[in-house]
Amino acid sequence: MEDKQSLTKYHSKGGNIVKVTTSRLVKSEDLNHHGTLFAGRAAEWFVETCFICGAKITGKPENIVCVKIHGFTFNEPATKGDILNFEARLVRAGRTSFTVYGKATKNNSNRILSDGFITFVFVDEKGKPIPHNINLDEPLDEEDRQLREKAANLR
Repeated sequence: MEDKQSLTKYHSKGGNIVKVTTSRLVKSEDLNHHGTLFAGRAAEWFVETCFICGAKITGKPENIVCVKIHGFTFNEPATKGDILNFEARLVRAGRTSFTVYGKATKNNSNRILSDGFITFVFVDEKGKPIPHNINLDEPLDEEDRQLREKAANLR
């Protein structure tokens, strides 16, 4: 089922996808018993945005599997009516795996609501890891450089 409350944008540099942004409207059915966004729903949107980033880069979503979510930190709650903006970017590329950093902001704020890293593996039809052939360009800016350094130290 298509979600009418989402919007996905792709930002590129020299034809290469560098960022994916997805926006979501927090609705009543997304809330927990405290009246704030259910963490599971936020995690679903986070993983989805990071997956879309990897899928756009590789061009082969059917070959991507999620291996590990390296922490997903919540800094403040979201409530009904908030618009969450998820941004994802590739920050590490190994031979068969790659790591995407994702963050969420809400409404028109640049303050990070939540963020984290996800590692994906590129696999064949039998689930065996295969090379993805991703070439990571130079960092876009200082933030990108710092995120790549953090990603390199994840385990």
